[in-house]
This record gives sequence, structure tokens and C-alpha cells, in this order.
Amino acid sequence: MTAFMPLVRGIIYAAIGYAIGAGIALSIATTTGEPSTEPMIVLGFVFAVIGWLMGVGMWTTWGRGWFGKSTTMDITGGWERYLRFNVDHKVIGIQYITSLVVVFLLAGLLAMGMRYELMDAGQNVFTKTTYNTTMSLHGIMMVAVAVAAVMGGFSNYVLPLIIGAEDVAFPRINALSFWVVPPVVVLLLLSPLFGGFDTGWTAYPPLATQTPIGGLLFELAFLTFGISSILGGMNFIATIITQRAPGMTWGRLPIFAWSVLAASVISLTATQWVAYGLLMIIFERIFNMVFFSPPGGNALLYEHVFWFYSHPAVYIMILPAFGAELEIISHFARKPLFAYRWVVRAFALIVFLSFIVWAHHLFTSGMGESLHGPFMILTELISIPTGIVFLSALGTLWRSKLRLKVPLLFALGVVFNFSIGGLTGIFLADVATDIALQDTYFVVAHFHYTIMGGEIFAIFAAGYYWFPKITGRMYNETLGRIHFGLMFLFYNITFLAMFAPGTVGMNRRVAEYPPEFEFMNLITSLAAFALGLSFLPWIYNMLNSWISGPKAADNPWGAKTLEWQTTSPPPLENFDEFPVVTGDAYGYGDESVVHAKFPNSTNAVPAEGD
Repeated sequence: MTAFMPLVRGIIYAAIGYAIGAGIALSIATTTGEPSTEPMIVLGFVFAVIGWLMGVGMWTTWGRGWFGKSTTMDITGGWERYLRFNVDHKVIGIQYITSLVVVFLLAGLLAMGMRYELMDAGQNVFTKTTYNTTMSLHGIMMVAVAVAAVMGGFSNYVLPLIIGAEDVAFPRINALSFWVVPPVVVLLLLSPLFGGFDTGWTAYPPLATQTPIGGLLFELAFLTFGISSILGGMNFIATIITQRAPGMTWGRLPIFAWSVLAASVISLTATQWVAYGLLMIIFERIFNMVFFSPPGGNALLYEHVFWFYSHPAVYIMILPAFGAELEIISHFARKPLFAYRWVVRAFALIVFLSFIVWAHHLFTSGMGESLHGPFMILTELISIPTGIVFLSALGTLWRSKLRLKVPLLFALGVVFNFSIGGLTGIFLADVATDIALQDTYFVVAHFHYTIMGGEIFAIFAAGYYWFPKITGRMYNETLGRIHFGLMFLFYNITFLAMFAPGTVGMNRRVAEYPPEFEFMNLITSLAAFALGLSFLPWIYNMLNSWISGPKAADNPWGAKTLEWQTTSPPPLENFDEFPVVTGDAYGYGDESVVHAKFPNSTNAVPAEGD
């Protein structure tokens, strides 16, 4: 029971904090004569988060030092260390991964409910409002998984290891960035009990300022999650710049680290814009300020602010996925990463272009027509650096002797799926076709091919690849192959089937639709149910293997990068002896190339494995 005390204490302190904040807001509202409900929720939530953080261990680890008192850096313990404020990057990575797995599965269940509703053209389970609130909750939960699963989860665990560091640059900020996430999940799960939000995950005003209290909970959750993303981006940038092992020059940096660096630049800079936008919406609700709503406001302004973040946010999701995909392909193809330097340049160009293509989301919004052409050209230009990444994967695979293990199967799935997502994105970048396809199921299919087909498949690739390192156990290869085969098949049936009704105008975000679309929706729903069932082998495989799977070798894949040159799982400070980098991380085929050496050891880093 003592293991759960930090969580219990956090909940108690959060309740006390909420009472203090709500009391202050009520006093001010009573004095001014203004409505008090939403100000009480907002200020109460702010104090509740502070109380929650202090209760789960931030006070003893960090807060006491603000007042000149001694602190304890909590980095040890058994499984109970995952239930409190712990500054070990490996613990934080596992906290992110396990939490987001739960969010992913809950969001998937919401998707099953939506597909059940859409099996036929009539109204079945949901009302129009409850369908939209379910769709909105599914959307924001899946976006949270896509943003944080690799950046918060695998990047936290792997990045310090792969660059030969002891930890991230700011361990306590790292822990803070995770522990603000549970309140986000709580708010999202509470929102349906308070009327939900039917704005979609975009929170467009003026609807976003007129929703029930559930909408306010969503806006607070989104804003808080943005704070976590900003802190994480700052930490990873500082870590890669300052914590690399001796000899790890920029030209020797593994491609996964480059992808995290690129995504972190976007995360640190772009996320602030959506935070400003959400803050203005909250101010409209509680202070009656006017930014976006009539009279006097401009809703189109919010769309510009929102998409100035949210299109770069696509690359916060997909860039680390690209990095993990290329890592896996190089190691399992036993070939140097093709066009490594061009991929690094492509990542930099994607970061730059991602900030100047946002308005292709606004082609049908009433934006000035003079802006259509420039944004169309810029959007199509971003396909060039993205194509370089795609060609790097193909070039590495070309004429190689592949070891078709489960991680590589999912990485190949990323290549296949993202090619469809990229090609269909060209239609939405073009003004004429975008006007015809806007708000149809073509957009839904394209988005899922980009994010689920690219990002989510890459998450599973990374999960299978680094599972032995994280757990010290090996999983069942046969169950992994079954999971991939079922997921790949039914995923493609589900979303390929959406292109057909979308092309002829079936609108997204509606529970009822014309009967002529019923057959394709029935196929989509049946495939979606099968897709949901395809995750059962994965759940069983991961849980059973983590508990009782065979012991993993330190380097079961025979990879050269540094995370595989320590024990599985790694010791507290990652390496018993810190390495000195001497060569390329992908120098396969040339035995003279050694990625790193340990000065007090006579053995170089091994290049081959089972």
C-alpha cells in the first residue's frame, strides 16, 4: 500500500489545491458580481495541478530546494518508482509509454463506437451531439498519443542512451513534463460527464466559447498538454547539444537523435502558438474578452493561430517516427543508412517549411484568395524533403539481405503506408482538388494514413525493437508476426475503403449520411472491428513477455548504436563505463569501422549479433 501513497497524497493535495483555487475565484466573482462557475474551474484546476505535483513527489525532489532546504533525487526502487516523481529518464520513458498505451486503447474503443454507429445510414446509438463529442474525444486522445508516444516515451528512454549520456540535461523538468499529463487525461475523461465538447480536436470558435463545461475541461487539458510538450522539447534540445559522448560529432549522431532534435525545435517553438490561442478562448469564456467571437472578434484569426501550430505538430509526430524507422531498417538490413547527410538536411528543411504551409488548411475558410497560390506551392514543396526520407529507406533496403524480424516488418509497414499518405496529401495541397475534397472522408483516410499508418506503425516498430532493452526480456516472435499481419491487413482495408465515399463527397464528422454510402461504410466498420481485435495478440504478448519472457541478450539485434552496448535493462547511470565514439553508427560491411570504444575495456563494440 505504501507504493501507492504518492498517488494518494497527490490526489489529496490536488483536492486541497482545487478547493483553494475555487475559493479564491468564488470570492472574486462574488465581489464583482460575475458568474463564478467557470472561473472556479479554471483557477481550481491551476491550484489542483500544483497540489498534485507536490503530492506525487515534486516537493521532496525539487520544491524544498526553492526554500534552501535539502532535496532527495528519487531515482531508485522497484516497480513502485513508476508511481512517483522520479528523475531517471528511463523511468519517465516507461511512465509515458504505459500511460499512453492506456489512452490509445481507450481512444480505440471510442473509434469502435463511432464505426458501429456508421455501419448503416440511419441514427443508431448516438445522437448527433453525442456522436460529435465522441469523435472529438477520440481525436484529441489519439493526437496526444501520436505527439507524445515517441517524443515522450521512446525518446526519453532511448535518447540519452543512444548519444552516450547519463541522463537528460534537466532531469527534474523531465519528470515535471510527465506528471502534468495525468491531470490532462483526467480532464478529458471527465469532459463527457459535463456535456462533452463537439468542436472536434481543433476547438474552433465561436463554438468553442459556447460549449458546456466539458468544452472548458478539454481546452484546459489541451493547454496543459502543450506545456508538457514545450518542456520536453526544450529538454531534448539541451540534451543533444550538451550531453553527447566524447567523439560523437554531429556527423556521427544517430539518425534517431537527429529526428528528435528536429521535432524538439518545432515542439519548443510552435506549441506556444496554440497555447496562446487556447488561452484566448478561455479568457473569452471566463472574462468575456473578445478575440475570436462576434461581435468584434474574428474566428478566422484563431484558425491561423491554431494551424500555425497544428501543421508543424504533424512533424512533431512523424519526424521521430521517421528516425525510428530508419534506425531499424539500417540495422536489420545490415547496411549503412543511405544518404544519411541528405536525410539530416531534409529534417532541417521540413522544420523550416512546416512553419510556412499552415494555410492550406484554410483554402475553404474565406481566407484571401491571393494567398492560395503561394501556400499551395509551399505545401507541395515540403514533399521534397519528405521524399528524401522515403528514398533513404528504399536506398537502404535496396539489394540488402533483410532479417525480417517483427520490428522491421512494422518499419516496412511505415514505408508502405506513408507513401499512400504522402501521395494523397498532394491532392489536398492543390487548391482545386482541396475545395472538392474538403471535410470529406478522403481527408479522414489521408490523415490516418499519415499519422496511424506512419506514426502508429512506427510506434509499434520502436516498441518491438527496444522492448528487449527496456524490459530485459524477449517477446514471442510468432505472436508479433500475427499482430503485424492482422494489423497491416485490416488497417489498409479500413482506410482504403474511406477514400471511395470521400472522393464522391461523403462528409466527415456526421452520424447520418446518404444511403448510397452505406455499403462502403459497412466494409469500413467490419474491417475496423477486425483491426481492433488485431491488438489482442500484442497486448498478451507484451504483458506475458514482460512478466515471464526469456531473458534478452544485451544486444539481441547485433546493432552498433550505443543503447545496445550496455546491459538490458541499463544500469542506473546507463553505462558501467562511458563510451568514446570513434566512428559511424551505421558502418556495416566495413569491419574497420567501430562506432565506440570503452577506454578501460579491450573489447570494441560488437557489430554482429544473433
